[in-house]
Amino acid sequence: MLKKVVSTVSALAIAVSISTINPAVTDAAPISEANTSIFGPNVYVFDPTMSTTDIQNITSSVFNTLESNEFSSDRKAFLFKPGVYNVNFNVGFYTQVSGLGQNPNDVNITGGLNINADWDNGNATRNFWRTVENLSITPSSGTTQIAVSQAAPLRRLHIKGQLDLFDFDSNWNAGWASGGFLADSIVDNAVVPASQQQWFSRNSQWGSWSNGVWNMVFVGVTNPPTGQFPDPPYTVVDRTPVIREKPYLYINGAGQYQVFVPSLQNNTQGVSWANGQTPGQSISIDQFYIAQPNTSSAADINSALNQGKHLLFTPGIYHLSDTIRITKANTVVLGIGIPTLIPDNGKAVMSVGDEDGVKIAGLTFDAGPVNSPTLLEVGSSGSVLNHAANPTSLHDLTFRTGGSSSGKNDISLKINSNDVIADQLWIWRADHGAGAGWTSNVSKNGLVVNGNNVTIYGLFNEHHNEYQTLWNGNGGRVYFYQSEIPYDVPNQSSWMSKNGTVNGYASYKVADNVTSHEAWGLGVYSFFRDAPVKLESAIEVPNVPGVKIHHATSIWLSGTVGSEITHIINNVGGKVYANSPAEAMRQTFSEYSGNGSVDTQAPSTPVNLTATAVSSSGVNLSWTASTDNVGVTGYEIYRGGSLVGNTVTTSYSDTGLTAATAYSYTVKAKDAAGNVSAASNTATATTQAGGGGTAVALDRSGWTASSSPTSGDVPANLLDGNMGTRWSTGTAMVPGQSFTVDMKAVKTISQIVMDSTGSDLDYARAYEVYVSNDGTNWGNAVASGNGSGPVVTATFAAQNARYIKVVQTGTASSWWSVREVNLYN
Repeated sequence: MLKKVVSTVSALAIAVSISTINPAVTDAAPISEANTSIFGPNVYVFDPTMSTTDIQNITSSVFNTLESNEFSSDRKAFLFKPGVYNVNFNVGFYTQVSGLGQNPNDVNITGGLNINADWDNGNATRNFWRTVENLSITPSSGTTQIAVSQAAPLRRLHIKGQLDLFDFDSNWNAGWASGGFLADSIVDNAVVPASQQQWFSRNSQWGSWSNGVWNMVFVGVTNPPTGQFPDPPYTVVDRTPVIREKPYLYINGAGQYQVFVPSLQNNTQGVSWANGQTPGQSISIDQFYIAQPNTSSAADINSALNQGKHLLFTPGIYHLSDTIRITKANTVVLGIGIPTLIPDNGKAVMSVGDEDGVKIAGLTFDAGPVNSPTLLEVGSSGSVLNHAANPTSLHDLTFRTGGSSSGKNDISLKINSNDVIADQLWIWRADHGAGAGWTSNVSKNGLVVNGNNVTIYGLFNEHHNEYQTLWNGNGGRVYFYQSEIPYDVPNQSSWMSKNGTVNGYASYKVADNVTSHEAWGLGVYSFFRDAPVKLESAIEVPNVPGVKIHHATSIWLSGTVGSEITHIINNVGGKVYANSPAEAMRQTFSEYSGNGSVDTQAPSTPVNLTATAVSSSGVNLSWTASTDNVGVTGYEIYRGGSLVGNTVTTSYSDTGLTAATAYSYTVKAKDAAGNVSAASNTATATTQAGGGGTAVALDRSGWTASSSPTSGDVPANLLDGNMGTRWSTGTAMVPGQSFTVDMKAVKTISQIVMDSTGSDLDYARAYEVYVSNDGTNWGNAVASGNGSGPVVTATFAAQNARYIKVVQTGTASSWWSVREVNLYN
């Protein structure tokens, strides 16, 4: 059904574009005209009659320069006039690629348009500062790869194939990526996030969405993935309450440049161009002052704004001696090609009056060498006007303190006006690059919100010296929040809030006087690199009925031993302090709803605990889930009255036990406030008798393997003796996946060990083991169990067989992958 819907949308959009947008082309345009437009030499305007080879050479040359140049001073924009382009290129740093059609299907890249992470061996966690928007991609390979993290938004795209949001390293492991943004887009086939740690999608649709790692938020999406937080880590909001899509540059049917300004919309779902043209109005380019980096001063820009001009920044770096002041309602400020604005003398980069309908999009604000009070201030202090009918909107804005150059500011973005909408912000105090140091690139707060009824979609805010986000206004809403707290805190005494009484500064702080606030999908991560620093709570909010937090996650990425995030929210929730076990790295809190009191209600007692001996050294436990007034966050496992483990599921595998020995177990449930239930019923099991000797690994020479499903991580990797390779399903774990080993002759076997070390979360959550002599008739399972870590061992009564098959019977968002399989007798 979905494919039919996508096909209809595509056909309609193409029909509209042919009839109204794409002017007839009769003469071939020379490539020399590509960067001689009114937008200056850093903008290439491509025409479909230009030589494909020439377009390929230009895009490839720019990518070669900017592929790994993270703090380059170059800025480029590739703008494609309506038509079809059979080119295949990658997008590097500080590059914008956009179609100049009214609709995405007016421009079609039929070879490929990709963002890879080859420059960092598949690690896309620094693939920042680039954008792709308002075009369609028909990849010749069938797959488009967009391996990005922050400040790399994807908008108004139609991808006619599969979309991968990650890259592989040299060993074909999925390299990390750390958050991105997709809006107003259609993907005909699957979206495969793989190792993407977090992602935000708004008003889009796709064929399928396959997995998640820590935090993924979907707002106004027509077919979001299903599953219950925290595993899979999905937060779904059915409709987008209020939005204005980002303004964009295009060419009308007469060949004239226009800026299209989408209309304000409420309670939307799906793409804005589903029925042809996004609602809105066009502004002729002659109504804009076109700023150039080498010739436009702050005085020139302010003079044009005072005359009622809109403002378009072309690619480059702008050093400003004065604040750019937006004082007229409905002013549009649009950047193309990642233009960067820097204050040279400690003033704010830009200020906006308490006006209706201002739109600011596509800019980077860099702190200058002299401390600025703010980089962008929206509305004057004490603003009180109601702008609900025509709010100011902010789109694709990046704020940097340090990194490219040494800089300082008190606050990066301050919002004083009411009803402001923000759509994709990255507010970054640099953790690396120029000036990165605790006392050098100082930024107290990334975002301060004083206005009421402010709504933000996709807020990335990290590393600032105090509160990352400080929200003082009422009625605020945030959909997706990603924040790493500072890496470089030198010691605990340097990082204490509330007059030195509380460890650290919460990342997300809602002021004590706020009575209404709501946020969905928050992730706060720590890497205390330089000292054993503790943060008391990742999130602090008033405990009042009008404040609600839906789906919060804390993560310990890495750090000095002894460092931790002690609680998730308001001194409740478990701590994160190490990379293993799993609960030491990730804690979650499903729902927080302030009620003016402290949660003292314990979860219900777990029931129906059973214990089953699965080997001479292992017992599997299972029980019925507990309930809680707020939410159960996990279970404690007791053996003989002593705590031996924790889990967030309703099963547990206890290993390393003694053969032929009886063990008794109980389980307790716990909630985020630390309340613990009474102990469950007692379950007892006696481990199987030992084999009377040491298990011996069988020689695997000549063995072969097969699997269902298969992926680029081939089954032969199970037996190649190389822990640098792996077999994987290439998709999230679901029951029925399997691999089979053919030993080529009948062997006596009593144990199989599946080692996923290096892909530690990819172990089978549950499994069954079968044997066969003909590879067709398998009979009953000889062993079953639940995995609890990267090495899964199944021991069973001795079997004489040629084939052994392991069937995965659990469900998880991770791929099932195994690096090596060994069999023993």
